[in-house]
Amino acid sequence: MIKFLDIQKITESFEPELSQAVQRVINRGWYLLGEEVEGFEHEYSTFIGSKHCIGVANGLDALRLIFRAYIELNVMKEGDEVIVPANTYIASVLAITENRLKPVLVEPDINTYNLDISLIEQHITPRTKAIMVVHLYGQACWSEQLEEIAKKYNLKIIEDNAQAAGAAWCREKGAGSSTKLDTNTTPCLVSPAPCRTGSLGHAAGHSFYPGKNLGALGDAGAVTTDDDDLAAVARAIANYGSSKKYVNDYKGLNSRLDEIQAAVLRIKLPRLDADNQRRREIAQYYFDHITNPDIILPNTEYRSFSGDRDSEARRDRRPNTPYINHVFHLFVVRHSRRDELQKYLSDKGIQTLIHYPIPPHKQQAYKEWNNRSFPITEKIHNQILSLPISQVMMDDEFEKVMVIINKF
Repeated sequence: MIKFLDIQKITESFEPELSQAVQRVINRGWYLLGEEVEGFEHEYSTFIGSKHCIGVANGLDALRLIFRAYIELNVMKEGDEVIVPANTYIASVLAITENRLKPVLVEPDINTYNLDISLIEQHITPRTKAIMVVHLYGQACWSEQLEEIAKKYNLKIIEDNAQAAGAAWCREKGAGSSTKLDTNTTPCLVSPAPCRTGSLGHAAGHSFYPGKNLGALGDAGAVTTDDDDLAAVARAIANYGSSKKYVNDYKGLNSRLDEIQAAVLRIKLPRLDADNQRRREIAQYYFDHITNPDIILPNTEYRSFSGDRDSEARRDRRPNTPYINHVFHLFVVRHSRRDELQKYLSDKGIQTLIHYPIPPHKQQAYKEWNNRSFPITEKIHNQILSLPISQVMMDDEFEKVMVIINKF
């Protein structure tokens, strides 16, 4: 069986350093808010290119804390609207409704599966306060147009970077500095050099769930931002609303990255770029060798195409090089007979997953939206299938995937 993701093999590839790091924490006898968390926060903020990093319990909490901090800072209030892609994991939406804000679902680009930036402006109202972009499947969702919209309407941009640790975006050659959102945002908004996702917007939520490209040995997450006030408030809220022991300024919650997970992440972080590059190499092999005409391969250009919005007719299979905008957390293909394809691959010993079978607006949790129609989102969720890809995948494994899928 070719596993979709061999987490055990990934973990073993970091030994013995991983076990030594865990033992170091045990021997020290300090398990929360200690040296490992402080060290990881510094190292990850440096890696991302952000001024602040706040380690939290998981990726959902990271997003929840950003919105909650904005509310405490009177930047947002109950009932304000947040534009969010209709095609996303439900956590992106949960973070908004948890804070009694209103999600405004916007269709994705059928080619990239990310938020269709060209559709944002028509959904903006006087109650709109933010845009959440989701770097879905590992591909950066960003553009100069997005920056211009945010500046024009004075909107915050919040990145859901749960799947794209290590991805980057570079503005087009010759772009000027006129799109800078405000004076308290990252230099990436004016820099011609590549900038990591997680440093592009006003704030970003990160997940280190074990299956992520940078995965802990349990739940873990982080907030990154250049905003001093936002960072201070988010950090306090995550610690029972307290920035000083037994002094509680906010009705907070308990969402802290623990020392063991921080120690694990510190071992894994230095290898992230190399691991992501291995994923790109496997993705390139898939692009070059999957020739089944009914398999729709992913497109790494995050823009809307004129004419036919579906990509069946587009046979340019190679991604942009060096395609730093994608870290291939998932390699997602589409097929009109997706379920048959998945069973066929399973019968041949290839494990695949569906990310995700039910879109947020069709979930029982949001039953008030169940009658709403988002045809592009629904088409994606009915057709997508994630093929095996990881930094520990062997050549003969992805070669076998290619041979078998071409015969379907």
